[in-house]
Amino acid sequence: MSLQSVRAFFAEKAPDLPIIELATSTATVALAAEAHGVEPGQIAKTLAFRIGERNLLIVARGDARIDNRKIKETFGGKAKMLDAETVVALTSHPVGGVCPFGLATPLPVYCDVSLRAFAEVVPAAGDIHSAVRISPARMAELVDADWVDVCLSLPVENPEIAAPSPLETP
Repeated sequence: MSLQSVRAFFAEKAPDLPIIELATSTATVALAAEAHGVEPGQIAKTLAFRIGERNLLIVARGDARIDNRKIKETFGGKAKMLDAETVVALTSHPVGGVCPFGLATPLPVYCDVSLRAFAEVVPAAGDIHSAVRISPARMAELVDADWVDVCLSLPVENPEIAAPSPLETP
């Protein structure tokens, strides 16, 4: 059901985006990055949480970690990851294939600003063998996501790239 619901979602909302299906498992960030030939950060992982009385999805770059303090500040409560059974019931997607597309139950979706470091990200597409390549902005638009800053800051690997040049500063 899960891959089919994602196919139906893209057929209706973005028929130009092909779903990539692989024989190998992409159930973890490391497996997905290797299978798709991208760095782990480009894998857009979708995490399911319960905060207070509401369930929600947060999509973040694959190498980012959730910052509990930022979650509490942003959503007003402590986040608890949903168990695998609840995730499947709410999304129709198995753990390892969870994505914000083709959900069984409408859920609020939030994209972490960490995704904006990439022109293209690779989220799962409903099972552990499928994915799509999409810009973070288009993904957020398709799923009506709000942008949030809820991940721990990552160290800058190359400060020359991250810092604006003197010519770029206003």
